[in-house]
Amino acid sequence: MIKVGDTLPDGTLSEFIAEETAGCTLGPNHFKVSDLTKGKKIAIFGLPGAFTPTCSAQHVPGYLKHHADFKAKGIDEIWCVSVNDAFVMGAWAKDQGTQGKIRMMGDGAATWTKALGLELDLTAKNFGVRMNRCSMLVDNGVVKAFNNEAPGKFEVSNAETLLAQV
Repeated sequence: MIKVGDTLPDGTLSEFIAEETAGCTLGPNHFKVSDLTKGKKIAIFGLPGAFTPTCSAQHVPGYLKHHADFKAKGIDEIWCVSVNDAFVMGAWAKDQGTQGKIRMMGDGAATWTKALGLELDLTAKNFGVRMNRCSMLVDNGVVKAFNNEAPGKFEVSNAETLLAQV
């Protein structure tokens, strides 16, 4: 499992781009984690799934509420990562109003999630492999703070905890 001091494993995450910009076409775009983290301070929170109760009612709203606080402390970007495809993450971004504040990154096949050691096997509940709820502060690809939830909990990966660690 990833820990403080580790460099993030490289991988590819997908993001649904709603407005075309230079280098990003409309629709799903794929990004290398190493490229996205180079020279940046990023607050990352991972969660089991888009549109799920705790994720939609508490996790994402907390990071939205504290977006300006993270920026004021020098955080360049906030990412929400989940084992969902870019289309689902894009729809959830629209539903949650995260545009321009939180990058909603999909790890559809759980490849990066597994490389982090954060897979949560929910196949017995017919949900498949998901990402365990967590948060981390990453500086230039290196983990500076890491909070991993016990299964079914939401106590240490919230925005307030990570913000206090910045």
